[in-house]
Amino acid sequence: MKTKYPGVFYREAKRIGIEGTEKVYYVVFKKNGKVYEEKAGRQSTDAMTPARAARIRSEIIDETRLSRKELLKRAETNTWTIKRLWSEYKAANPGLRGIRTDENRFQNYIEPNFGAKDPKDLSPYDIDRLRSKLLKTRSPGTAKNVLELLRRIVNFGAKKRLCDGPGFTIEMPEVNNEKTECLTSEELTGLLEAIDRDPNIQVANLMKMALFTGMRRGDLFKLKWEDIDFDRGFIRIRDPKDGPEQEVPLNDAAGDLLKAHPKSQSPYVFPGRGGRQRTDVGKAVNRIKKYAGLPKEFRPLHGLRHSYASVLASSGKVDMHILQQLLTHKTPAMTQRYAHLRNEALKRASNLVGDILGEVHKKD
Repeated sequence: MKTKYPGVFYREAKRIGIEGTEKVYYVVFKKNGKVYEEKAGRQSTDAMTPARAARIRSEIIDETRLSRKELLKRAETNTWTIKRLWSEYKAANPGLRGIRTDENRFQNYIEPNFGAKDPKDLSPYDIDRLRSKLLKTRSPGTAKNVLELLRRIVNFGAKKRLCDGPGFTIEMPEVNNEKTECLTSEELTGLLEAIDRDPNIQVANLMKMALFTGMRRGDLFKLKWEDIDFDRGFIRIRDPKDGPEQEVPLNDAAGDLLKAHPKSQSPYVFPGRGGRQRTDVGKAVNRIKKYAGLPKEFRPLHGLRHSYASVLASSGKVDMHILQQLLTHKTPAMTQRYAHLRNEALKRASNLVGDILGEVHKKD
C-alpha cells in the first residue's frame, strides 16, 4: 500500500509472537541504474513510521547510509554472525548426519530470525518469541529440534572462541516421546482400506512399507532399489538416524509389495519429482488419513511404524532386544515404551495355565 511519502510503501502482516497485525514498511529506490526494494522496519517491533522510512530512503540514495543488504554483507564479513557460524560449523563437520534436515531447519526458521545476529546479541525474549511462533504451527518436537540446532551453532562458536555465547541457556520445550500413536484393529482396517482406494500408488505402497517393516519416514524416502536384497531377504538402511548403516529383514509381505511396485528410471523406490529423492508426502497422506477417519493429530508414517512395533510386542513372541534391532533403535531405553505390551501378552499366556488346569479339574 502507498503512503504519502514517495517510494515508501507498507504491507499488513501478523505481529511477531502476539495476536494482531501491524504495518511493515518498505522503501523503493534506484541505485546504479537498478531499482531496489528493501524492508525499512516493522511498525511495532522497530517503531517504524512512514516519515522515518522516508529518511532512511533518502540517506540510502545520498549514500550517507548503507542499505540493509550492504549492512548485512558487512556484518557477515566482520562479525561471526549465526549464519557465518553455521557455514563454519558445516565445514568443520564434513559428512554430518542429518545435514539436509538441519539445513532446512536453518533456512526456514533460524536464518530469517537470527541469521545476521551475533550470538551475544541474542536475548531470552528472542528465543521465547521464536519458540512461541513455532509452537503455534509446529509440533513441540520440531520446535525442540530447531532450538537445539541454534544452541549447537552458538555453542560451536563459543567453544572455538570465534565469538561470545548468548550469556544464557537456550531452553528446550518439553516433548512427550512416550506417545506411540497405536491404532485399534478397526482404525487400522479403515486406514488400509483408504490406502488401497487412493490413486497415488507410490504413497500407498510407501505407507504399507512403513507398516510391514517399521522403517522410518526418512529411511523410506532414501530407499533405493540397490538397497533391497531379495535373495538374502534384507533391506539396507542408508545413514540411519541412530547410528551406522545397517540392515533390517525383508519380510514376505514387504517383499511381495516391492516386487509388484512400479519402477521408473529413478534409482529411488519411492521417488519424488523428477525422479529425485522424495522430501514430503504430506498432501497425499493427509488425504488418506481423512478418508480413513483418523484423528487430526495422528501422524500416519510415525503411527504405522509404532503399529508395527506394537503388533510385535503384544504378540509376546518377540523380546525387547530383537524389537530394538528391528526398529534400529540406538539404545534399549527407546524400545522400552513397548515393554508394557509384551508384559500384557506374557500375562495372557500365563493365564492360559489356569484355564487349562481348571478344565482338567472339572473333568476330575
